[in-house]
Amino acid sequence: MEINSVQVEDRQNFKARKFLMWLFIISSFMMFAALTSGFIVYTEGNVERGIKVLLPKQFMYSTLLILISSFTMHMAYLSAKKLQFANQKLYIGLTILLALAFFFSQYSAWQSLYDSGAYFVNYNASQSFIYVFSGAHLLHIVAGIFMLIYAFIGKIRNIPQVRNIFRMEVTSIFWHFIDILWIYLYVFLLLNQ
Repeated sequence: MEINSVQVEDRQNFKARKFLMWLFIISSFMMFAALTSGFIVYTEGNVERGIKVLLPKQFMYSTLLILISSFTMHMAYLSAKKLQFANQKLYIGLTILLALAFFFSQYSAWQSLYDSGAYFVNYNASQSFIYVFSGAHLLHIVAGIFMLIYAFIGKIRNIPQVRNIFRMEVTSIFWHFIDILWIYLYVFLLLNQ
């Protein structure tokens, strides 16, 4: 009887947590939609207000890294569902490493931008938007890394499978969201360079 009440309480907590995660995703999407709209309004199709700098190649490498990490995250989730816990830990670990590589690739892109004369504060706010877009996205990456670590630690501590699946599902949804978000930002910047 007590186990059933704990399971019911867990399910209610899971629904509430998942709802909060979806609210965060929706609000993040709205924030990035507002930022890209702000960019469009600022440039008004005026070439003089365009980015006027080629995007660093590191952004392309970042895109490849995050696509691969989305695959490894999906494999971690599938492994958890199939009770293949060694594979789950392996794929979560790979996803964390790829996320860190993405982070450093973005930092390297910022260095390249800076070296090319595209500073965060300059007369052309379009160039500043590159830093704002990628910086705001990096904050989401950091949140995703914490979620990945939390899921990894949970599996190491052998949390109940119901909780393990929930953590993996929520982490997977969020990770795929920031993957899609980066692709959107990268294509948006490519089209406006």
